[in-house]
Parts: sequence; structure tokens; C-alpha cells
Amino acid sequence: MGRETMAISAAETSGGRSRTRVLSPPMKAMWAVVATALVFGSGCTKQDWIDRTLVTVDVTGTWYGSPGGSTLAHPGEFSLDLKQEGATVQGFLQSKTGSGTAGPIGGPISGTVAGDVFRFTDTRGVMAGELTVHGDEMSGTVQVGGSRPITLRRVDPSSRR
Repeated sequence: MGRETMAISAAETSGGRSRTRVLSPPMKAMWAVVATALVFGSGCTKQDWIDRTLVTVDVTGTWYGSPGGSTLAHPGEFSLDLKQEGATVQGFLQSKTGSGTAGPIGGPISGTVAGDVFRFTDTRGVMAGELTVHGDEMSGTVQVGGSRPITLRRVDPSSRR
């Protein structure tokens, strides 16, 4: 269909006024760039909202472990007794041996689960952690007297919901 035919068709359907628009080559190129940017930009976002809100693990249960790192002010072995409801986790941290730089480590903790990552802090602000959960084991880092690697193991898998 040529330009004259398009103009006539548009004129006939619009009551006699021509509504044909011809985009100039620079305008076409600009729209192509905008469309390309939208397509590629949508794939480069930080993290999908589903990944941020989806809970793929359950950390309910009793977990034991000992942070690695320096033996100076080492917190020793400790346990986490956790109960998860949705993405929210509440529990209790108890030090088995050792002493932290801010006194004995222990007390209530609160945290969240996003995907397979469990993040927590204790209510006194002495300890915080970010751990990736794999079944009955979670590993990552805790901040207690410095950043330390840790692996925790669930002692009773039947304690899960």
C-alpha cells in the first residue's frame, strides 16, 4: 500500500481529514533505541520481587554450631532455637561455652527468611548473621567480635513444621 493509498484510506475513514503520519528516520531510530533499552533493562534488574518475598526454606528447629575465626573472645558453641511463621523468624540464642566481647551471648533473636537466606539479629545488638539454608544445614557469616564464618546443623529434623 503506497503513501497516496494510505492517505486516501485514512481520509475516507476519518471524515475527510488525513491522519497519516510518516516517521522520519531519526525518529524511528530513537524509538528503536528506547524499545531496545526497555527490553534489555528489564532483564538487568537487581532481583525479582518474587525472589525477595518467596520463602523456600523452613528454619524451625534447634540448630548447633560454632563460629570460626580467632580464639580471642571466641563465643564458643551456641544453639539457636527457632520458630518460623511465613518469612518471620523468632527464637532464642544460647551460648554453650566461651564468652563474647560484650559478655555472655544469649537471649531472644528475630529474623527473616527470603528465598533460602536467613538473616537475624539478637535483641541486644551483640550478634547478627546471614546464613544460606540447605536442608538441615545453614552456613554463612555471623558478626560477633568481628565477622566469622559459621555452619549450623539442625539437630532434630522432626522439629520442623
